[in-house]
Amino acid sequence: MEALHSLIYGFGIVLQPENILFCFLGVFMGTLVGVLPGLGSAAAISLLLPTLFHVPGVSAMIMLAGICYGAMYGGSTTSILVNIPGEVASVVTCLDGYQMAKQGRAGAALGIAAFGSFIAGTFGLIGLMLFAPTLASFALRFGPPEYFAMAFMSFTLVTYVSKGSLIRSLIMGCVGLIMSTVGMDPITSTGRFTFGLPALLDGFEIVYVAMGLFGLSEVLLNLGESMNKEILQTDIKHLLPNRRDWRDSARPIARGTVLGFFLGILPGFGSAITTFLSYAMERKLSRHPEKFGKGAIEGVAGPEAANNAASSGTFIPLLSLGIPVNVSSSILLGSLMILGFQPGPLLISNRPDLFWGLIASMYLGNVLLLVLNLPLIGLWVQLLKVPYSILGVLIVLFCQIGAYSVNSSTEGVLFMNIFGLMGYLMKRYKFEAAPLILALVLGPMLENSLRRSLMMSEGSLGIFFTRPISLVFILISLAFLISPLFTRERIGKVAIETTEE
Repeated sequence: MEALHSLIYGFGIVLQPENILFCFLGVFMGTLVGVLPGLGSAAAISLLLPTLFHVPGVSAMIMLAGICYGAMYGGSTTSILVNIPGEVASVVTCLDGYQMAKQGRAGAALGIAAFGSFIAGTFGLIGLMLFAPTLASFALRFGPPEYFAMAFMSFTLVTYVSKGSLIRSLIMGCVGLIMSTVGMDPITSTGRFTFGLPALLDGFEIVYVAMGLFGLSEVLLNLGESMNKEILQTDIKHLLPNRRDWRDSARPIARGTVLGFFLGILPGFGSAITTFLSYAMERKLSRHPEKFGKGAIEGVAGPEAANNAASSGTFIPLLSLGIPVNVSSSILLGSLMILGFQPGPLLISNRPDLFWGLIASMYLGNVLLLVLNLPLIGLWVQLLKVPYSILGVLIVLFCQIGAYSVNSSTEGVLFMNIFGLMGYLMKRYKFEAAPLILALVLGPMLENSLRRSLMMSEGSLGIFFTRPISLVFILISLAFLISPLFTRERIGKVAIETTEE
């Protein structure tokens, strides 16, 4: 009953005219980002964050969250019509969605993807509403040692958020930790590693780093490659699935929702791997597994439900513990801090307007996405015909304007371009940006809690092993570091190879 009252309070916030507008803009831009191959929600959040500094914090987060889950909807459109996934999580949708489109059933594939995403997103929000406050109340027992152990556990997520070499991921994580020490010492307030540059006294702004590593570098990489897009020349009709489609899809949607939500909470099982697991499960349970890969609607319904439920699940550790479990949530964590919020167990009690406003906005956003996606499919098809060279120039221009608008300084533009070139070289030589961003965001928390813990224990590291919660986090961290040796080949490799293909 208390949760229902809180949700009503959240709707009172999100139904204000300006918040409705920001929710609409967020889901619309998220869909657009999902439709455009190669951009991604992480890059879009990075690009748009500077424009929201003068917007109320709750409204800004409603819009950024809308981009995050809206991109999941848009990614299915290109997978079905163009056979190019707009989002990595939509790779699996290509397998049967495009085959359905070639058989003249593009409308049914797009329809079941939209309705499945709506159902999964709605049930995922119910789970978010129930689980996050419980987890936050438990986390109120945390002190500096527990926060250090939790931050260390989060840092070990580099073993999961990366798709390539574990050694390279750890190297980039260490680079991110080193970058997080640039600026003012949080305890003594002395400058560190600034090399006499006043612009570095506040450290590296997450906005510059994210815009460069994800936005600018992606454009530089794509402009050097040919993107051959085969737009399916067919009339898109019968967007509402028929009775047989619903009968075939009901159970895959239900299973995908449950699987996606609970795996979305866990580190490492991002929406991409979740969709592969959902597809594999549906094929295993199907009475006609030979239909998969040839236009089986179950191969669209299950994975699409799984990736949207997973996007809701990722908000639970993000809001209640301040732990990001993938690249997009890492940038959302940085955005929360920049906008003046402190993610963690006190967020729900200190800023109920943000937490319940976000949940209510996701309910509204899911309805808007369902209403928007089906009528605008014709527009997305026309947009896909625009040459990427033109879109790339516009994105680069937007990057420069956004970087300048952060502090109205040319140093910001210079930093962003340096990180853009750095991101391009990293991608060319198979070094990933996700571990660097994760470490940069978590670095200050890791250092602060470590130093405060050592002050409490007079320099003894035993404090991390004598407190039960801290000890559990340390043991989980060790399991995260060791488990890729046993699970990476079995779980991640198939998904990674299919994504690359």
